[in-house]
Amino acid sequence: MPLPLLYLGGAALGALVLADERDKRKLLEHDRLLGRAPKTVNANTALIAAPSQWQKGFKTVSPIPGAIVCCYVFGVIEHTGIWLDDDCIVELHGSGLIRAVSVKRFLAGRTGSQIFIACNHRHQPLVAEDIAKTFGVSTDESVIERAGRAIYQYRDYDLFDNNCHRFVWFCLTGDEESIKGFMALNQKLAGLFKQGIYWDEIKLKS
Repeated sequence: MPLPLLYLGGAALGALVLADERDKRKLLEHDRLLGRAPKTVNANTALIAAPSQWQKGFKTVSPIPGAIVCCYVFGVIEHTGIWLDDDCIVELHGSGLIRAVSVKRFLAGRTGSQIFIACNHRHQPLVAEDIAKTFGVSTDESVIERAGRAIYQYRDYDLFDNNCHRFVWFCLTGDEESIKGFMALNQKLAGLFKQGIYWDEIKLKS
């Protein structure tokens, strides 16, 4: 088969897959609108609606202090942080510095122009304080206090062992655990919040 035809066939197949994924996302968002979206997932899955620059939902969500946020890095690796306050996110930078940055700075040097927030099936941001209220768990510090106290500290950064996902988990729970990547973080979040994770686009101020 001539090479150009191979490229055309691959492009057509890719377009079909993308269209199918968009249709699935539209159906899921429609179910959320009607209150029929699933709350839980099976043992092998944590994500119900992954962050996506291509299959957008019908609704954007306003962030709240203590929420978990993420953005794309070169279209593959999601970078995570904690929303601290209006236009302020605490993140572990690749240099090892924990810093408070603006939305613009959080996205600088990364791909895409959207930030996503971990939510439940009702488009409500998930925050660790809700866990304490729901399950009667006592916490010595809040997410915001742990994140704020960590600013300007340094960590021995490692992409797979001491990364932004590990820092986010520490802010949420106070525990230090190696979290290899974004999917592993979602598994932990699903267990922590006792539900599947939806990533919705944040409503950013213009």
